[in-house]
Amino acid sequence: MSTLHLIKLCVGAEQVEDLAAWQRDPRALGPDGLPRHVTRMWPKRAEEVLSGGSLYWVFKGVVLARQQVLRLDEVMGADGITRCGIVLSPEIIRTAAAPKRPFQGWRYLAVADAPPDLPKARAGDDALPPELDAALADLGLR
Repeated sequence: MSTLHLIKLCVGAEQVEDLAAWQRDPRALGPDGLPRHVTRMWPKRAEEVLSGGSLYWVFKGVVLARQQVLRLDEVMGADGITRCGIVLSPEIIRTAAAPKRPFQGWRYLAVADAPPDLPKARAGDDALPPELDAALADLGLR
């Protein structure tokens, strides 16, 4: 079975550090202590996502990070509607900057279209502003 990723806007976050801070908050964690993102729609291609897929995060129009999808849980909302809890690895992996137009909800992302991870040596580097990093990538300078 082939692997498939998800991609989602990281609404309310300007940079990867904002996502990390939010995921340290108990409100962002499931009952097992792992970060999760609750969404209305359940992936129809769940098996492919669960075979090594990640959730890629878009910050202000640029993909900058990903987290491995560990499982999908049913989450009952206060309104009685069942939603999908995307349970994520606590490790946030920085990726090469890749521009992405705005969209709603989440989308599938083919493995071939996913930006590569940053080398471990660069993971702790001070981040360039996303617009500058994306511009350098477009020019082939990064």
